[in-house]
Amino acid sequence: MIKCAIIDDEPLSRDILRQFIEDHPDLILTAEYKDALEAISGLERQSVDLLLLDINMPKLSGVNFYKSLQEKPLVIFTTAYPEFALEGFELDAVDYLMKPIAFDRFLQAIQKVKNRLKTTSEETPEHIMLKVDKKLYRAAFDDILYLEAFGDYAKVHLINQVLIITSTMKRLEAELPSELFVRTHKSYLINISKVEFIEGNQVKIGSGMIPIGLRYREVVLGKLR
Repeated sequence: MIKCAIIDDEPLSRDILRQFIEDHPDLILTAEYKDALEAISGLERQSVDLLLLDINMPKLSGVNFYKSLQEKPLVIFTTAYPEFALEGFELDAVDYLMKPIAFDRFLQAIQKVKNRLKTTSEETPEHIMLKVDKKLYRAAFDDILYLEAFGDYAKVHLINQVLIITSTMKRLEAELPSELFVRTHKSYLINISKVEFIEGNQVKIGSGMIPIGLRYREVVLGKLR
């Protein structure tokens, strides 16, 4: 999950960006500021991965604000004035969005952010961030028993709780490390280390018996050996 902050003095622009973030499964809004001065103290208390930063703001422009930051998150500049684009890109901005911002153009910019984060990531994470409604949960891999398809959602069965998230099994399988998790069925993804035993076409994990689909059986048995 990518933690985002909006900095924009226009209420309508903030509303649009807020909705775009809520509609994107990989983003979560952790902060929102109506000007750069308000953001200075806020970002000292709560770091983010991405700033959606308006350039033309009173008192302190978005460009000068970004230059002042010691720890610089990734930034997408937003503005209604195309003449500011060059200065924004000189600061190594991920992208530059012209207002009014279209959702498809927003999606393109976020894909660039994801590519940048993937390239700069140096450590293999030991957890996954799960978006539940408007909350962001940090789930350690070792706490996950298995994941189960649940209509348009997915159930993440942890040691002490079950989380229901908006995601597909395909997306979760891509986000979880293949050396720790394996698909046993079109509706199930299991933590290999939590398997107690195999019985017929099922594996025992916690209090559940998880089915092994015929097309997955060879891979599952190979992972468990």
